[in-house]
Parts: sequence; structure tokens; C-alpha cells
Amino acid sequence: MSFVEDAVLDSGVDSRSRLETYVFSCELSSEVPFYTFQADEDDDVEHFLELRMICLGDGAKEENNVVEVTAMNHQGKKISVPVANLNISCLPMVSLGEFELMAPVTLRLKSGTGPVTVSGLHLVATENEGSELSDEDDDEDDVSEEEMPSVKPAKKKQKA
Repeated sequence: MSFVEDAVLDSGVDSRSRLETYVFSCELSSEVPFYTFQADEDDDVEHFLELRMICLGDGAKEENNVVEVTAMNHQGKKISVPVANLNISCLPMVSLGEFELMAPVTLRLKSGTGPVTVSGLHLVATENEGSELSDEDDDEDDVSEEEMPSVKPAKKKQKA
């Protein structure tokens, strides 16, 4: 599934970038306690992980399940932050809104046995040829303005 649009990302991607959006999901458990979301090494492409929801799966025990995210901070250093502490009886799921991280990102089940499902969006931003697009857009605007008839004021009826 893919959704393509022209967009400006808060991460500083050019306004003439193309954004492709894919569904993302992974399951963490005692058997698979971590997942690393990595990007391809391509200069013209940026990969982002937008976390939306973390929830306990079928078979989760009465225990705390802590999910931790490890990613780069603004100084380029790796930091680890707990983003959810789930319990089947009181908090089986949490909505993270639009928690956006630049790849690479590691999701880890810090404590508990899960299963915990982490879902969201995989965003792929690519730069388009901005100069060609802007020239085409300008030409289209000029043509549409020329084709529109001028607006004339309505005539008022005068009393005799």
C-alpha cells in the first residue's frame, strides 16, 4: 500500500519532495525482543518511522511490558527512551500520535514477555526535480489566467 503526495516534512525536507507512505508493523516478544528499522544508503532518499500505536497482543500475561526506542538525537548521539509501559489489566494499548523518528530506529521490549505490536507508518521522502516542476506550474497558471474572462460590475437599475 502506498500513498504519494507532495509534502513538507518538519525534518527539513524540501517542499518539492515526494513522500511515499507505507504501513509499518512489528511484534516484540521474549522470542524476538527487538526490531531495528534501517534505511537504504541512498543520498536522495530519507526514511522516517512514524510510530502511531503500541498494543499488547493475544496471550499477554499480567505483567508490565516496557517498550523502549533507541534513535539519534539532534546531536547525532544514540539515546534510548521508554515510550510505553503496558499492562493487560489497566493499559493494554497506547496511542503515540505521530511520533516521527529518522532511521535507524531500534524498538526493544525492555521488560515483559509480550507479545507487543508496534504499528505506524514508514515514510520515504525523495527529492523531485524542482526546477522542471516549478516551470510547468508557472506555465499552467499563466494559461488559466488568460482564459478567464474579465469580471464586469453589475449595472444598477435607475428609478425613473
